[in-house]
Amino acid sequence: MSHNRRTAARSARILGVSAASAALALGAAGSALACSLADFSAAALCDGGKGVITVTDKDASGVPAVVTVYLENNGSDLRQVGEQTVIGTKEGAQVQFAEEWKPGAVYRVHVTATRGTKTFVNDDIPLLTAPAKACAAEQTAKPSPSTSRSATGKPSPSASTSTPAGDDTTATASGSAAAPAPGGNEVSPAAQESNLAETGADSNTPVIAGIAAALVAVGGAAVFFGMRRRGVGNRH
Repeated sequence: MSHNRRTAARSARILGVSAASAALALGAAGSALACSLADFSAAALCDGGKGVITVTDKDASGVPAVVTVYLENNGSDLRQVGEQTVIGTKEGAQVQFAEEWKPGAVYRVHVTATRGTKTFVNDDIPLLTAPAKACAAEQTAKPSPSTSRSATGKPSPSASTSTPAGDDTTATASGSAAAPAPGGNEVSPAAQESNLAETGADSNTPVIAGIAAALVAVGGAAVFFGMRRRGVGNRH
């Protein structure tokens, strides 16, 4: 065999090995990206005090999958909970089914994943059993005890009642109470007594003046008669 034939045969073998290796690598990569039942999981959870069944799809190839959930009873389907379509992602895409599950209830989750005419998954994931403890209902906030009503249920007396704008009823009532009585020129009895006391109309001044006047008159008469008698005596 010539040197050229040996070189050509060796090159052919190298190309064959390379092609086989590439085919194996592509096959492994395709298998790794293919949708499978292992990409799906389910769990019975609580969301805001209500039960839900969550199905997660971690299919990195993104094959659309139809997920159907059934409530089981002694190995048979009692009723269908719901059906939704999910497109998986590497991080995991989720769909939720509202279900007030009972503790220990069993559910069957069926997955059908197809693309075009090729079916990747058409099977049930392992049966799902709900937790042993039901979801606790959320407690609603109670009204605060510090309300404006008293213990008897009546409005608190300290509650203030607002007066509508423009309502001058209160102002009128207070104004009329504070306004002076009609006939403001009249003098009150207390003022009259005070004036009488100041002027002496209610004292003994007139009596004393009368007595003084009488005494002055008597004294004047006595002086007059005395002087008259003296004049008569001098004549004799």
